[in-house]
Amino acid sequence: MAHPSANTDRYKNMLDNLATAVLVLENNLTIRYLNPAAESLFETSMTRSAGLPLCNILFDAESTISILRTAAETGQPYTRRETEFVLASGSRRVVDYSVSLLEHSPPALLMEVQPQERLLRISREEDLLSQQETTRTLVRGMAHEIKNPLGGIRGAAQLLDRELNSEGQREYTKVIIEEADRLRSLVDRMLGPNKALRPAPTNIHEILERVRTLLEAESKGRLLFLRDYDPSLPEFSGDKEQLIQAFLNIARNAMEAAFESEASHPGGNKTPTITFRTRALRQVTIGPRRHRLVCRIDIIDNGPGIAPDLRQNIFYPMISGRANGTGLGLSITQSIISQHHGLVECESEPGQTDFIIFLPLEGTP
Repeated sequence: MAHPSANTDRYKNMLDNLATAVLVLENNLTIRYLNPAAESLFETSMTRSAGLPLCNILFDAESTISILRTAAETGQPYTRRETEFVLASGSRRVVDYSVSLLEHSPPALLMEVQPQERLLRISREEDLLSQQETTRTLVRGMAHEIKNPLGGIRGAAQLLDRELNSEGQREYTKVIIEEADRLRSLVDRMLGPNKALRPAPTNIHEILERVRTLLEAESKGRLLFLRDYDPSLPEFSGDKEQLIQAFLNIARNAMEAAFESEASHPGGNKTPTITFRTRALRQVTIGPRRHRLVCRIDIIDNGPGIAPDLRQNIFYPMISGRANGTGLGLSITQSIISQHHGLVECESEPGQTDFIIFLPLEGTP
């Protein structure tokens, strides 16, 4: 017969691997247990929250607290749909939750919470991943159709250049060759990095600090950086140089957007600002795969925002919100992050644009 502690460990292991947030509360609504999904949802940890009242991590929740108290007193299970939770950080979550009484000694409440945005995010991620694959297929086909005639044009221009005696006429062949090379380089950039990944132990904060240093030099000190890092994040297996390029593409866009906002408020107090934030998330699904531990990186600028009609297409090649943009940076970034089994998303409103990057922290690309 299995020892009781072995059963307890087994049940805890099962709860720890659930994607659903699970809380166990004492009858007085203090926290006895949070599984990792609940830690991620409520932006706290078991160590920090054990023994604290639920209202310490869940604000503006009088109706929820009332339901929990009634469940504790009567033993009646409850289920609520589309309830908004306000967290201590000010973040808001729309969730479905159910609560039931655990009838053992001492009695406790079991609360199961399912964020609605998680299901919406999974659907959105599937669309993004499908979009990426469609884009790659389209770009590969287009690159093949463009590169072949470009090679012929360039070769013919070189042959013609050798036959011409007039320096003035050779200037024209030089233009043809240079433009053919420029178009070929553009097509190569559309295809993204053509080098295989060289994975090695990588620290996400080292990458972000490198990007910050580069942008501080480019902006000549005119850009304010705010850093909100989770120091507990472990190293992961990644290609450091390619990841620096991926994050640099996003951060450069953020810098230009922040400067646009400053230019539109001459003499105002709106300092161009970029925020780098990192957090650990547990039991996250990216596309068809579920990952035990994922790093979420936010790159936030205080620029004018991205128009809604453009936001859905910004990861396609040649799509840009700026007159002088090539529209390749975000496409290349999405390709690099995808090779690391991650994903890039964007949330934007006037005054704040947030590019959110999810990178698995286990496994090798």
